[in-house]
Amino acid sequence: MCLAVPGKIKKLYQHKEHQIPFADIEFGSISKSICMDLLPDAEVGDYVLVHVGLAISKVDEEEAKQVFKYLEEIGEIEELAETYK
Repeated sequence: MCLAVPGKIKKLYQHKEHQIPFADIEFGSISKSICMDLLPDAEVGDYVLVHVGLAISKVDEEEAKQVFKYLEEIGEIEELAETYK
């Protein structure tokens, strides 16, 4: 099953080759480069839902923390870490 995972924007930048907006997004202790093309108004510090390498919507901080709490409770944080190695 695929699901979107919330993460916090740490840095915004343009992709070197494709000149589209990207961000370094933190998912707990994991940080990944994510395409921000669908959310041009997002800012550093915002929380966004990420699905298959693409930020698809903004979420509030409390909602993001609640999702991470659920993922930890069901043991999915480790799987997320493995997926994003």
